[in-house]
Amino acid sequence: MSTTAKETETNGLVYRRVLLKISGEALMGGQNYGIDVDVAHSVAQELKAVHELGVQVAVVVGGGNIFRGVSATVMNAVVLQDALEKIAVDTRVLSAVDIPQLAESFIRRRAVRHLEKGRVVIFAAGTGNPYFTTDSAAALRALEIKADIILKATKVDGVYSADPVTNPSAERFGEITYQQVLERQLKVMDASAISLCMDNNLPIVVFNMRQPGNIRRVVSGEAGVGTRVWLGN
Repeated sequence: MSTTAKETETNGLVYRRVLLKISGEALMGGQNYGIDVDVAHSVAQELKAVHELGVQVAVVVGGGNIFRGVSATVMNAVVLQDALEKIAVDTRVLSAVDIPQLAESFIRRRAVRHLEKGRVVIFAAGTGNPYFTTDSAAALRALEIKADIILKATKVDGVYSADPVTNPSAERFGEITYQQVLERQLKVMDASAISLCMDNNLPIVVFNMRQPGNIRRVVSGEAGVGTRVWLGN
């Protein structure tokens, strides 16, 4: 049975349906290549905790940890699906290209129906078109399923004025507008994805996925977690 907006509000949640964008690089953990099984397990546990609250969860996984392209995103999606199903979370992988042996073909209504039935949905193969990144795929899929927000999982705790690893004096923003992200060329998502979100007023929260419980904190509306990218006042 699907969770109604009223039930979700009762649970103290701000967002009923979310899309998580996680990079292939993030799945590497401390490795130089491939997927760290412990990281995949950790992500799965985080998603399960949010899913059990009644939030409808969709995921777009990048492929940068193997080689960039359709095959890499599908491989990562299947690995994450396996991690979720091992902890009893019903999951479906929907692919933008036809790979019936591994995934269902993406159909918007099918994706929404899976979410309404309480399944985690993982979108694979990007948009199915060349020249578009998985950032753009995340923005597009989030709009297609009418997600309330995009959760951008990173290795840092938000958006900074510069790379905080190389510049300790970099400023972290609590919130920032899409326009400021574009003008300052901040590395949040690619320009096409940011523009798509801006045109459709779809907020983004950039947060540190390595901090346990952060996804739950975001969907609960807890202040101070990550950086909110939006239209502004």
